[in-house]
Amino acid sequence: MSTDHTYDVVAVREFTAPVEEVWRAWSDPGHVRQWWGPTGFTCVRADMDFRVGGTSSVGMRAPAEFGGQEMYNTWTYRRIERPELIEFDLRFTDGDGAQVDSPPGVPSAVRHVISLAAVDAGRTSMTITEYGYADEQARDLSKTGLDQCLDKMAELLNGTGG
Repeated sequence: MSTDHTYDVVAVREFTAPVEEVWRAWSDPGHVRQWWGPTGFTCVRADMDFRVGGTSSVGMRAPAEFGGQEMYNTWTYRRIERPELIEFDLRFTDGDGAQVDSPPGVPSAVRHVISLAAVDAGRTSMTITEYGYADEQARDLSKTGLDQCLDKMAELLNGTGG
């Protein structure tokens, strides 16, 4: 077995919302605060610097039954092609933005590519790919968390639209 093999997360969702609304879910701090974090987690920070080369800072708080700790990430943007593509590197940080060790099996920078496509005027297909997990367990944990975030995004987008 090769030691340089990595595992990727791929999630595909379709939303009952126009592509511009799905775009806003990634770029507008008010929207990000409503969906960032797995089920039961709350978003405590969404400082968005949504531009190529910019770095957004997002934070979430675990529910009390999971310890109530806060966890932070930065998203440093590589490419933004409105309204079709967002690419960024996610890093784990402390509350001040200093990089901290990633969880086991997670690269220090997780490349994310979000692709959006209009299905029709009122529906959007979104594909998210996260690259470079060292093992299946890290990939599967990330996929579970991402799916829960996307469930919350679906509630936001398929509801009143913000």
